[in-house]
Amino acid sequence: MKKILLVASEGVPFIKTGGLADVIGSLPKDIDKRYFDVRIILPKYMCMHSEMVDKLNYVTNFYMDFNWKNVYVGIFQAESDGITYYFIDNESYFGGGRPYGDDPIYEIEKFAFFSKAVLSVLPVIDFRPDIIHCNDWQTGLIPVYLKERFAGGEFYRGIKTIMTIHNLKFQGKWDIKKVREITGLPASYFTPDKLESYTDANLLKGGIVFADAVTTVSPTYAEEIKTNFYGEGLNGILAARANDLRGILNGIDYDEFDPSKDTALTKRYDAINFRKEKGRNKVALQKQLGLEVSEDIMMIGIVSRLTGQKGFDLVAYVMDELCRDKVQIVVLGSGEEQYENMFRHYDWKYNNKVSANIYYSDDLAHKIYGSCDAFLMPSLFEPCGLSQLISLRYGTVPIVRETGGLKDTVEPYNEYESTGTGFSFVNYNAHEMLSTIRYAERIYYDKKREWNKIIDRDMAADFSWKQSAARYQEMYDWLIG
Repeated sequence: MKKILLVASEGVPFIKTGGLADVIGSLPKDIDKRYFDVRIILPKYMCMHSEMVDKLNYVTNFYMDFNWKNVYVGIFQAESDGITYYFIDNESYFGGGRPYGDDPIYEIEKFAFFSKAVLSVLPVIDFRPDIIHCNDWQTGLIPVYLKERFAGGEFYRGIKTIMTIHNLKFQGKWDIKKVREITGLPASYFTPDKLESYTDANLLKGGIVFADAVTTVSPTYAEEIKTNFYGEGLNGILAARANDLRGILNGIDYDEFDPSKDTALTKRYDAINFRKEKGRNKVALQKQLGLEVSEDIMMIGIVSRLTGQKGFDLVAYVMDELCRDKVQIVVLGSGEEQYENMFRHYDWKYNNKVSANIYYSDDLAHKIYGSCDAFLMPSLFEPCGLSQLISLRYGTVPIVRETGGLKDTVEPYNEYESTGTGFSFVNYNAHEMLSTIRYAERIYYDKKREWNKIIDRDMAADFSWKQSAARYQEMYDWLIG
């Protein structure tokens, strides 16, 4: 039995702020339990929902040398969906009202403590993993510490590490002198071939340099991050580690996202009856949002954080032109003020065609996936993207920019061969996006049978965690040997 330890700063169902938590909560469930014993370690945040805290059982505690002090480390344990979770407890680090704070150096201290504590608890819980699978900068020091102060211990000998990058933009950077002081790492570790990056200490870089393998969340993103444009200053080290770098797509939970069982929908549907039932969801949503009620109008959905990364400057540039077409646009999300106000403005200006819902609601998100004809994602960059996977599952045709996971998961429609699962454009250009949307409109209105065949292919695609788990298992096997 091969032992795998997943380590992250958040994980469903205990604590979630973003997509990382979904990965940590979903991936282990589809790893083959006959061959792999997968367990998870998370911080024990005070801000976890009380019903989740009630599931935690105290194991033990000890004191650890950290940042020139003797620091308390508590260990808790819980079971969820047949997976064993461990939690590192220290109220001074994990006692805030939310998982992440705004003070960068305190965050670095907090997760340096977490990284060292993870390695320190392993003999205490009597679990010696073959692989420690680290996720994002918050766990970047684990491969470093494993090769440094834990290297001499018999217990730790031969443990391999994987560093998975979910979003390269966040790296855990601060002044070298201060990070040296906190981590206790010797000066020789803060050089350009190790943790130093452009005169700062960089925890993610440390993880990339010292891990035995590096992954990210789609094959295309794995290629993109080796370039200047996408590399966020780490493209050099990622290119140097190209032989150890691979992209494995995230999946989605096919039980949670299932239009035939989705209680948020007015009419549930599947690949056989969507032609009849899906339009009824559209009518119900039009009534709910005060849009013109017609099953025939093409409805385009957007469920997203409203930030520049997601391509909304392109949308702002052509919104007036787009609203002259026979389309409706339904937006759900919040984020940067300029984009929130932009969508509010067009909601006011084209009230029966645009619905701007500047907040987040799981219920409304499911309704949008289950009611719209198309789904727009014009991202500047997208490591993997989950919304396009959900829209495929719901037969809501994606219109995307060819970047990262969007390029890997949406096959461009070819009307001559009748292939493809969506519509895509290459250049980060507003009118290229607009012409792609209008091409989708033309197929929707003039070639309905072709449009329905695209939906057939969308709903037949498999982007469940089963597929992703199989890729991770291959990598675990390769690394353990």
